[in-house]
Amino acid sequence: MKPQDENPILHFVLNVAETLSVLWWKFFDWAAVVSWFSLGLTSFVAMIFAGFVGIGPFMMMMILAAILIKTAAGGKRKAELVASAAITRAEVESLERRLLEAEMAALQAQIEPHFLFNTLALIGQLIATDAERAAAVHFDLIKYLRAALPQIREHGIGQLGQQIALSRAYLNIMQARMQDRLQYKIEVDDGLADVQFPSMMIQTLVENAIKHGLEPKILGGSIFITAIRHDDQLWLEVSDSGMGLNLHVAEGVGLTNIRERLKMLYGAKASLIIETPFDGGARFRIQIPYLSR
Repeated sequence: MKPQDENPILHFVLNVAETLSVLWWKFFDWAAVVSWFSLGLTSFVAMIFAGFVGIGPFMMMMILAAILIKTAAGGKRKAELVASAAITRAEVESLERRLLEAEMAALQAQIEPHFLFNTLALIGQLIATDAERAAAVHFDLIKYLRAALPQIREHGIGQLGQQIALSRAYLNIMQARMQDRLQYKIEVDDGLADVQFPSMMIQTLVENAIKHGLEPKILGGSIFITAIRHDDQLWLEVSDSGMGLNLHVAEGVGLTNIRERLKMLYGAKASLIIETPFDGGARFRIQIPYLSR
């Protein structure tokens, strides 16, 4: 049937019926979840208004309907709405988590080629001047890749031992580039190698310490990585003796990414704490729930 052949009266009646149905279910949802105090106050105001406009009986029927809905279906409907809201929040958090993982993968894709090209260039230079050091850097590059590639398939969560191996290989390579301007030390409590830890977070903190702490400093400095179990939490700390923190500059992409990923993965149970030691430099501590594989 063509639009011009439709019955306009029928069309109007169907539109009115649809509108009344929408309004009724909005009224039903409101009556089911509103508090008794708010319902009583609203009813009192509505009856005064209805008396002025002459629709008292109709308003009384609506108030009685609201009381019946509140009594009969209030608890169930409120639980359904709360459950629906929880499902919506969970879906949003899932999308945000996948977005952060995509952003992390994109960030890795940008950083890794730059690091690899520089390392390969370093190996090329050392081959002509110090073949033994060139072989050592090449070996560390292989260890770095062996530790990094499995993490890409871990969907954001890996093992602490993997993260430490990655950072150790990276620091060895950077030590070959910076020579005496970089020293490092790693201390991890026994039994923590298989504990869950978010991928690339330690690496981000280590790269941040070198880029913003040690490289701008003429004499360089040192990096100290520690991992301990503190009650039901795992504390991972990266500290450096570099230039220190500039409190007037906003956090970069790396630190912001860590905070957002921690929130998505653990909620309020995890945190990134940034401190300025009395003897200079910077200290970054990631605190997450202790979860074994």
